[in-house]
Amino acid sequence: MIVDTLANRHLYTQLSPRLAKALAHLADTDFSQLEVGNYPLEGKDIFVIVNDYETKPKEIEPFEVHQQYIDVQYVVSGEEEFGYLPLANQTPSKPYFDKHDYAEYGYESNKDDAAFIPLKAGMFALFFPGDIHMPGTSPTPQKVRKVVIKVRV
Repeated sequence: MIVDTLANRHLYTQLSPRLAKALAHLADTDFSQLEVGNYPLEGKDIFVIVNDYETKPKEIEPFEVHQQYIDVQYVVSGEEEFGYLPLANQTPSKPYFDKHDYAEYGYESNKDDAAFIPLKAGMFALFFPGDIHMPGTSPTPQKVRKVVIKVRV
């Protein structure tokens, strides 16, 4: 997992050409002008999801993990927290679903091991396969516009 701002995106471009393309797209696109929806960037290898939502309490959200994609989560406006859970010794509450590339982990059984980190407008988080995370939470509901770019590994 990596958390940073777009000003430092150059530090991560050497990790993968696809990741470099995703970070450049974040820096070069005015997401406040786009409709909510999915946008292909490089077929199924890189695609963009623009979403508006209201954050939820962490107690009602599951953790998730992916195997096929890196999640690049960028907050355009608003602020949220995301949970992070170390993978070691965790048991999913719902098994891996290949079609949608995720498994779920319950909050209650993992709350003692979880850390919650603020993600403010202009910040991004990179979640690599195996990084268990819970996006879209906050103690009080807040409106957020977030872009998630899925980057196939």
